[in-house]
Amino acid sequence: MNLDDIYSETIMDHSQSPRNYGHLDHPTKVTGLLNPTCGDQIILELAIDADIITDVRFSGKGCSISIASASMLTQAIKGKKIEDAMSFSYNFRASITGMEANIDLGDMEALRGVSQFPNRVKCATLSLNAFEKAINDL
Repeated sequence: MNLDDIYSETIMDHSQSPRNYGHLDHPTKVTGLLNPTCGDQIILELAIDADIITDVRFSGKGCSISIASASMLTQAIKGKKIEDAMSFSYNFRASITGMEANIDLGDMEALRGVSQFPNRVKCATLSLNAFEKAINDL
């Protein structure tokens, strides 16, 4: 696999037209993380009601991989129970580190090839780390 393979059409689409980019009026939880290696920064805002992620937005700056990953993650977890969203998160982390996922990852499947590029794994998991931190800090 070469570097061009990880910049698939799906990744480029999410990077150039990110879904759920912006801010919530009244978030339940806001968490931001910075990848000091490359300078990518993601701020994740969650609206949670009765253990369900009713809305989610992200903002920040970064490479195509980190922006696409945040866009895909927000789509995947919106409307899910926290427990199901965390299960999705764990399965995506397994996938991105070269292990098998036990669920359908949807668009995030496009990021599986990043596992062969350790420096890019940090980019792909930045929003995931922010999400897990937000949930663990509730």
